[in-house]
Amino acid sequence: MTYASHLDILVADDTAVSRALLCNSLEELGFTRVRVENDGKAALHKLMQKPAHLVISDYNMPGLNGIELLRALREFQATRSIGFILVTGRSDRSLIDEGRKYALNNYLAKPFTTIGLKASIEAVFGKLA
Repeated sequence: MTYASHLDILVADDTAVSRALLCNSLEELGFTRVRVENDGKAALHKLMQKPAHLVISDYNMPGLNGIELLRALREFQATRSIGFILVTGRSDRSLIDEGRKYALNNYLAKPFTTIGLKASIEAVFGKLA
């Protein structure tokens, strides 16, 4: 079993195609414990019930956007240390700077590749294999 197979990941994205692309890439990388939610509020609710090791969240979602989800997770002891990667199509540096205020671990620009996703995850957790 690889290190990747031990991590619990929650993917939060309101677009079915983006969720599928992220999940397919995670599967290619050996991740088997992946949950999905289609908005920030649902993701927060699930994470409060059962925290994950890593959240990979789109920025632009209904309910709570990715930064709002990150900020909410950092407010609670049970979810404070969850790794968080923001996925965004925006090239606005101020968005990333805002995320850093809430201990954003990394970000991934859209469109992304599986190799880019792997590098982003490894920047948070170290080498996967």
